[in-house]
Amino acid sequence: MTALMGVIAERKAQTTGKPSYVANLMKGGGGAIGAKLIEEAAEVVEASDEPGDAGREHLVKEVADLIFHTAVLLGYRDLSWDDVEAELQRRFGTSGLTEKASRKPKT
Repeated sequence: MTALMGVIAERKAQTTGKPSYVANLMKGGGGAIGAKLIEEAAEVVEASDEPGDAGREHLVKEVADLIFHTAVLLGYRDLSWDDVEAELQRRFGTSGLTEKASRKPKT
């Protein structure tokens, strides 16, 4: 994941050169990246019920797309995958119900 985040950072900093999918997404801002995340999440859900080995393979590919676009959003916000791992580690050993109840309500 470190290598991917490095490429994303390079594409974010890119001002000239070859066209870049990541750079184009970032130009659209959080809204454009978020729209792509919504699309990819829907594709993950659709693929989750596909049977057999082909369905499993399709699900893996769609989850990879979702994670990739999540990484782009993190890079856009100057966050790293390490930040996500640290948060998951913080939650480790805590019930999901307990963790969710501890969050501040959205206003």
